[in-house]
Amino acid sequence: MYQTHRTFIKADMKMSELIKENPRLLMLLEHLEIDFMVSDKTVGQLCSSNSVPLQLFVVFGNLYNGFYPDEHEISPINEIAPIIGFLKKSHIYYKTDKYPEILSLIRELKDKTNIEEVKLIERFFHDYFNEVLEHLDYEDSIAFPYFMKLLGQKNCSGSKFSVKEYKEHHTDIETKLADLKNLLLKHIQISNELALRRKLFLSLAELESDLLIHALIEEKILLPLVAEVEKKCKNG
Repeated sequence: MYQTHRTFIKADMKMSELIKENPRLLMLLEHLEIDFMVSDKTVGQLCSSNSVPLQLFVVFGNLYNGFYPDEHEISPINEIAPIIGFLKKSHIYYKTDKYPEILSLIRELKDKTNIEEVKLIERFFHDYFNEVLEHLDYEDSIAFPYFMKLLGQKNCSGSKFSVKEYKEHHTDIETKLADLKNLLLKHIQISNELALRRKLFLSLAELESDLLIHALIEEKILLPLVAEVEKKCKNG
């Protein structure tokens, strides 16, 4: 039997069954600081026991399952702090887990093959990683603190930063990974190390998917929500 689709997550579904169907939901739990020993709890029960907004969890979980949220699904989400908490945790994952993992695989492939094209991949990824670090550091040091500060202000008309400025600075850090995957699939001939190449490609694909979810959460959920708070604050 072949599974061709994933479940659309709802509050009354057992979390353990959803994780078995899509283990990548463990990243969602990790970013929300929820222990994945979920017992027989439903999604709703899990959110309640961990003080996580239910609709936020459902929308984020469905992104991991491949479902793009409609406006009526996004509109009930009204809490900025847990979204920023999720995104900051994902930044830590990229910096300390996923990027080192990929770089290690590339270097291992370079050492075992000694092919010039693999050395180019290493330089490409190194440059890309620096670009991503700049993006994440900008969010952590400038954008996210501003967003959080908005929550405690009644008037912010004098602020030098804004959501508009953030949008202008925002870049698509996930797109270059597609170029790197294409290099491995179409242009670089390596006659051995099949297992290592598989691990590298799958790790790149996993990161690309996670970055896409990250970008969708920022652009479609966080920024409109912050823009509304900012508007009220500046008119306050």
